[in-house]
Amino acid sequence: MSYYLIYRTDGQDGPAGVFVMDAGPGQAILWDHRARAWAYDPDLVVRFLNDYRNVDRYKNVDRGAAEAVAGAVTGGEKLPDERSIRAMFKTGCGDG
Repeated sequence: MSYYLIYRTDGQDGPAGVFVMDAGPGQAILWDHRARAWAYDPDLVVRFLNDYRNVDRYKNVDRGAAEAVAGAVTGGEKLPDERSIRAMFKTGCGDG
């Protein structure tokens, strides 16, 4: 799995989002600020990561780094464990 920290601008003031992706099968979840939950949305994640205008707005990190900022990005929710993430990928939905 790949973990990404998302920034509002290329200034990288602080992460504003987290993506988790398994590129092989094209699965991805992200923190949905409006729903206040982890959401399955591989199309949005792929569009964001593949847009050349966003190259300076994300950073590929290890799981530990993603876990370290998840609470700040989500307002207290932890990054789901890998088993839960795989379950979300399988069902195509968040655990919100």
